[in-house]
This record gives sequence, structure tokens and C-alpha cells, in this order.
Amino acid sequence: MIQKQRVIQTFLDYVQIDSETHHEKEMTARLVQDLQALGLEVYTDQAGKAPEVDSDGANVYCFIPGEPDYDTILFSAHMDTVTPGRGIQPYLEDGYIRTRGDTVLGADDKSGVAAIMEAVRTLVESGARRRPIELLFTIREEGGLNGSAHVEYERLHAKYGVVLDATGDIGKIVINAPGQVRLYAHIYGKKSHAGSDPEKGISAIQAAAMAVSRMRLQRIDQETTANIGTLSCIGETNVVQDHVIFAAEARSLNQTKLEAQQEHMIQCLQQACQEYGARLEYRVRQSYCSYCHSPEHPLVQLLMEQCRKMGLEPWTTASGGGTDGNNFNAHGIQTVVLACGMEQEHTTQEQIQVRNLETAAQLVLNLMKV
Repeated sequence: MIQKQRVIQTFLDYVQIDSETHHEKEMTARLVQDLQALGLEVYTDQAGKAPEVDSDGANVYCFIPGEPDYDTILFSAHMDTVTPGRGIQPYLEDGYIRTRGDTVLGADDKSGVAAIMEAVRTLVESGARRRPIELLFTIREEGGLNGSAHVEYERLHAKYGVVLDATGDIGKIVINAPGQVRLYAHIYGKKSHAGSDPEKGISAIQAAAMAVSRMRLQRIDQETTANIGTLSCIGETNVVQDHVIFAAEARSLNQTKLEAQQEHMIQCLQQACQEYGARLEYRVRQSYCSYCHSPEHPLVQLLMEQCRKMGLEPWTTASGGGTDGNNFNAHGIQTVVLACGMEQEHTTQEQIQVRNLETAAQLVLNLMKV
């Protein structure tokens, strides 16, 4: 059995370590220290130095040998938080851990980190028989899964993966998650005086507005969404403006639909620019790919079995967002995502129920043991 007070204290300690995304150095050092204190061999990589990652931290790897007749399972959570995540001051009240509302709590995803660490501590202390285990704590998950995109996958040998990074009560198993593409564009027109010579100009704003008006956005269907995050042009009213910056995303559980939505948005931009005589420059980035596992998948069945043994009623679901699990699946590690109790993540009202934190740690321990 896990030590309930210890997992709570570990979580409280971890959330008070500043680790806003891009700035995970102290959290990286703490995890290395805690794992080495258990006598485990730890490795950190150079992922943070990659320009796309741009972090002062590193992904943290640890391998724990186990019974050779069992498949290796990777357990993973990310150590970075969204903003505002500096100077977090958690407090316990009515069975919940919260902040005073000035910062996020960081349960996304330090609840997952704490649950895994408590399970490992209990496992090492007890000497219980276990399957081979790989641990991976990642940087820069927030904002594009950048840390896991730069993992040294040749170091990993797990057949299956479990990522603790979903909202809600323990028992929720995410078996289907969307892929995401990001579309960045610059629309160039021609400046002119808006009062005396407007017809001599080409309004980048008009071209952009026409393009956006034709786009299918928000909820496209049950599998697909699209959203514009940036549509920017700042200038004086007496000038026909010649430059607009555009940034958008599309997500879908279906890769074919994702590609179709991407092409639709590009065509809207191209056609509008052609009609107005504007020039378009754009680039597309595939942030991550979708994945889908059957409820009958062996890993899903193992998780459901362990949940039921604990008196939990498990259920499978699809997610509207990506996690490091998307990248693990893309690299051949058959991965699902477990809820670890976080609520209202990415807001200053974020909280976690202590019961869920304890239950998540116990479930991870039970998955590790044989």
C-alpha cells in the first residue's frame, strides 16, 4: 500500500517548485535527486537545448528491472506547468488541494508526477515483484508536446505506455486522442492613404477577413475542431494596412479529416488573397498525430482489471486534446492516458481532490506489481 500522507506531501513539495513551461531546471534536478535517493539509475537528455523546445530543463529517464516474463511498461508525466505558475502556494481544505487564486495549482501534471513517484518509492521499499518499468518525466508538454518530440526513443524499450495526464476521477482511460496541425500565415497587401488614395492600396485586413469568413471553424463535427488564435494588424486608421499575421490550429481524431480541414483553411487564405491581389506566405506544422486503441487492447484490459480490483468502475473515452501519449504512440509505444484527478486545469481555480491523488498512486503501484 502507498503512504497516503507521503504522496500528499510529495505533491505539495513539487507544486511549490517553479516549473512554468520553458523553465523546468529546478524540477528536473529534484526528480533526479529523488530517484537517485532510491538507488535508481537516472539519465537526463539534451532535449531542452533544441530550438523548438527552448527549455533550461531536461527529460528525465529511469529504468527499473523486473520479472523478464512480463512486458515493460513506460510510466510518464510532464513536469512543466502553464502560467501563472510561479510562487504557487497550495493549501488543503475540505479534502481538496487548491491555491488562493493567484496562480494555477500545477496538478497538471504534478499530480501525475507525484503519483508515479509514490508508487516507485513504495515498490522499491517493499521489494515486491514487479514488471520491467521505464519512467519518463518530460519537459515542455504544454504548448505542443515539444519535450516528448525530442525524447531519445532508442533508449526506451517499453511495449506499452501509461501517461498520467487527464482530468477527472481515477478510472477514466483515454484510448483515442486527436492529431493537431498548426497553420501560420502572413498576408501582404499594399499601403496607401485611406482618405486620398484608398483604391491604390491592397488591404491585407480585407483579404484576411474574407478568408476567415469562409472558413469552417470551432466544432466541425464530432471528431474535428478548428480555431484561430491570432489575427493581428495594428496601425493608423488613415492607412490601408499591408500586413496581417494569422495563426490557427485544427484537430481531429481522424487523420484524413484533419488533412482535409487543413487544406480547406489554406484554400480559403489562397483564394481570398488572389481575389484582393494580396500575397500569402504560410507554413504548416504537424504538432502530433492522432491515436486510437480498441477497448479490447491488452493494456486497456489490464488497466480495467486493476481498477475493478480497487473497487473503481473504469471507462474508456476519447479526448479533445493531445498529450505526450500521442508522441509515444507515434514511436511505437502503445500508450493510453489515465486521469489523475486534476480539475479546472489551466485556470487559477485548478484543484485536486486528495482522494483522487491517493487513488492514482495506488493504481500505478498495482500496475507495476506482478
